[in-house]
Amino acid sequence: MLRRLLQPVWVLLAIIFLIEAWLWDHLEPIVARVVAAIPLARFKQWLTERVDALSPAMTLIVFAVPIIPLFPLKLVGLWLLTHEYWFSAAFTILFAKLLGVGVTAFVFDVTRDKLLEMVWFERLYELVLRLRAKAAELVDPIKRRIKELITGNGEGWSSRTLRLIQRFRKSVHEAR
Repeated sequence: MLRRLLQPVWVLLAIIFLIEAWLWDHLEPIVARVVAAIPLARFKQWLTERVDALSPAMTLIVFAVPIIPLFPLKLVGLWLLTHEYWFSAAFTILFAKLLGVGVTAFVFDVTRDKLLEMVWFERLYELVLRLRAKAAELVDPIKRRIKELITGNGEGWSSRTLRLIQRFRKSVHEAR
């Protein structure tokens, strides 16, 4: 009973988790292009050399610190939201989110090997990967059903909608 009641919550959490994972996957190559386009490649090499000299615990600090300056930007977005500057708020929050994921992807790429030396971090990393797979497994049937409904394979949403529109047009024409 409780499991059935919580199913929509789990699906929503899985969708959010997969959106985060999708952003990570798609921003990582963009960040790599930005690094290649501007002189960040030298910075990345310099940072990699410095991280190699650090302990895994200090590397965790290097991983966490770049996210801190983004927090005030998210607060600005919330302030804009509370003052009903909808477009500016959405843009600011989205920008902060994308920038945060991009920076995190960049720094994680540099610090991953050192962070994975910590047993608890490796377990956490593996847990996140398993959760991602479980979330995909949970959401895949819903995605398939939505695709079926949109493509209208004879019985989908599109087919029903088209039949309703055709009936409506026919009734309008007959009424004339």
